[in-house]
Amino acid sequence: MIVVTGGAGFIGSALVAALNARGIDEIFIVDILGSDQRWKNLRRLRFADYMEADDFSDMVADASLDWDIETIVHLGACSDTTETDCTYLVKNNFEFSKLLAGWAMELGARFVYASSAATYGDGAQGFADDESQIHTLLPLNMYGYSKQMFDLWCLRKGLLERFAGLKYFNVFGPNEYHKGAMRSFVLKAYEQINADGRVRLFKSHRPDYEHGQQVRDFIYVKDAVEMTLFFLDHPELGGLYNIGAGVARSWNDLAGAVFAAMGKEPAIEYIDMPESLRNTYQYVTQADMRKLRAAGYTAPTMTLEEAVADYVQNYLMKNDYLGDR
Repeated sequence: MIVVTGGAGFIGSALVAALNARGIDEIFIVDILGSDQRWKNLRRLRFADYMEADDFSDMVADASLDWDIETIVHLGACSDTTETDCTYLVKNNFEFSKLLAGWAMELGARFVYASSAATYGDGAQGFADDESQIHTLLPLNMYGYSKQMFDLWCLRKGLLERFAGLKYFNVFGPNEYHKGAMRSFVLKAYEQINADGRVRLFKSHRPDYEHGQQVRDFIYVKDAVEMTLFFLDHPELGGLYNIGAGVARSWNDLAGAVFAAMGKEPAIEYIDMPESLRNTYQYVTQADMRKLRAAGYTAPTMTLEEAVADYVQNYLMKNDYLGDR
């Protein structure tokens, strides 16, 4: 049995779809369905059972789950980078993660969990997934720090020798539709172009970056899932690993790719960045992928233009989900 927390969410449901494509359906999904539309991600997925996260954590804490668990993929978390309730973030992203880590140790199960590129902060310390350097990182928001807390806890406990912590960069693609303000810019741009023919990007508030030339490591969810599966296929691998394309591209590039996928000429309006974001905004991210490649991962990633075209033309224009085919 494979447990996937956050299995109704964006990356989680995409991972379950990929497992289904391998013929695997002995999957136990844990999530919080709440009142958004993430339940739609589950409709055509095959899985053995589902449980709400609160009920699941109670059962784990009471040691009342007696299953043959081979792997726990812990993707469930509050992923809102603008969340300011620090207590909420600690309970969801740190304390729940510790509970599952302890359970995995008791079961002798493989434990793969989602860290985040947000732990790198402004990038001044670089973007190398080196466990010996993670104590030097200074996340810019509480979300990033909640992920950093668990990375550091695993390091102190010696658990990174057998756990795999995956630092996801800017993932986009189908099944993110329920994420509200945290949806990728690809989806937001698609909606803006359909609504009024143009997209809006934040102005740069640093003299060394032109408007729209702030850069990110954008990675398609299909590539992110393939990298995640690599750690299920190689249980001997432990440590922190970046999950990214390894290429920094600008927001202007991303907007241009969306216009091209829709067969339209670019029209970009630059707007002021909210004051509340200016001190926590990352102007550059770029995953150092040498560690993952050295571990034996050889699959190429799609270019930004290829990935955006696939997402826009094969999913957004068709109102489609991963797992629907």
